[in-house]
Amino acid sequence: MSLCSPTARKVVVVGAGPVGCLTALAFAKRGWAVDLYEGRPDIRLASSRATSRQRSINLAISHRGITALEVVDPASAQSFLRTVIPMRGRMVHNLNGNTDSQLYDRDGQCINSIDRTLFNEGLLEEACASPRIRVFFKHKVLAVDFDQKIMTVRDIDTSRDLPITFDFCVGADGTYSVVRRQMMRVVRMDYHQEYIRDEYIELKMPAGRDMDGRPTFLLDPNHLHIWPRHSFMLIALPNKDYTFTCTLFAPSSELDRLDTPNAILAWFKAHFPDAVPILGEKALVNDFIRNPRSPLVCTKSKPYHYKDRVILLGDAAHSMVPFYGQGLNCGLEDVRVLSALLVEEGVEATALPLGDASKNTVDERLARALDRYSENRHKDLVAIADLAMNNYAEMRHSVTTIKYIFRKTLDQILYSLTTRENINSVTSLVPILSRIPFPLGEPKGWLPLYTMVTFRPDISYATARTKAAQQDKIISLVGWVGMLLLGVAGVWASCLVISYHLDVRR
Repeated sequence: MSLCSPTARKVVVVGAGPVGCLTALAFAKRGWAVDLYEGRPDIRLASSRATSRQRSINLAISHRGITALEVVDPASAQSFLRTVIPMRGRMVHNLNGNTDSQLYDRDGQCINSIDRTLFNEGLLEEACASPRIRVFFKHKVLAVDFDQKIMTVRDIDTSRDLPITFDFCVGADGTYSVVRRQMMRVVRMDYHQEYIRDEYIELKMPAGRDMDGRPTFLLDPNHLHIWPRHSFMLIALPNKDYTFTCTLFAPSSELDRLDTPNAILAWFKAHFPDAVPILGEKALVNDFIRNPRSPLVCTKSKPYHYKDRVILLGDAAHSMVPFYGQGLNCGLEDVRVLSALLVEEGVEATALPLGDASKNTVDERLARALDRYSENRHKDLVAIADLAMNNYAEMRHSVTTIKYIFRKTLDQILYSLTTRENINSVTSLVPILSRIPFPLGEPKGWLPLYTMVTFRPDISYATARTKAAQQDKIISLVGWVGMLLLGVAGVWASCLVISYHLDVRR
């Protein structure tokens, strides 16, 4: 039975992925009537699970995503956190088989590994349980008339096209968003799409057995494992069933050469010799041949809204490569930021008065909130998309270099010396971040870029990138000054030596 007020406005959310489900929950919490549409079958069905597990990179959920969950549904957030595996750092596997643990944070803060499908299923269960939300699977959006507030949806089972009315629309339908394409008919949208040279293939590392025959992890489960090989890499994230989800990222041209089982096995033995025995030769070859090669794409767009009618969230607005672990975290944060702006602008769930309720009427508060979202959020989304692209070079190559290790150590030393504030608890930030997108003012002290991006949801992505650039300039300046002083000292020492020899000759 619906608990929606007879005067509640209706929002249609397109896309029942994690971002779409959290969006539905957020609007339902505010009293809106929510219809959630998904073109695919219910992912909780066995047939859907088999397909999704072939091409789904594990999620690394961190403070930004957790904060968004806490803001919308604290009970669900705590439930999800009981299903994750904390990863306190990277475990770098060198070609000779040696490993190097590189912790993420001085205070032991972790990112958390969770299976994408299980996480999505959990949010979907919460949405289906809400009396304010109706969920429609196998309903594909064909067209949207935002001015008339009508969406045409095809019921795949019956092949009928259904006109759906709405008051507000949210496009959370992913990288190839139908809602975004429909928006382009009425909005002068800047849009950029870029495929990078690399593709990814998912592999599975089985559970091991201990002395008593019980399942156990074959690698340390509290690390994100990386095999960096300069132009490509293999990563492994732990699962609750003691397995690891492994993902190979490599240039398409490199993967094209691996066209026979023998070629696949020889290549892996040459580049990942310590991983092959754990993966199992037969399983490795079978996974490599059976699982699809998936592209990696980055998209940027602006604006994200049209009047007071529609907004794009998550990958529909911004898809990024997965190398900073922020794709999902950013999408969930989109929901939190939008919710905070709706609070700030005083947007109500109830319908406008009858005299003001024509299709041409604009809800000025809602329009203002969406305009602020497009204007301010764009800087953050461009920043994290660029940071994610840059982080690929770090993960596949830089983590093994002396320069990277020295800079990371220096960052941590300066962080300890200048920053007393320690924000370990996401819960402490929830009250303020549920009301405002981000606190005003610059973050204090020296902060490593990774810490700001991953563990500080009170710092926007754009602010984090700007502060990191300022810190880089300081390091560079200090380096140049150091070299200058060293040069002056060398010249002075040379002068002393020359002077001494001249005095001796006299």
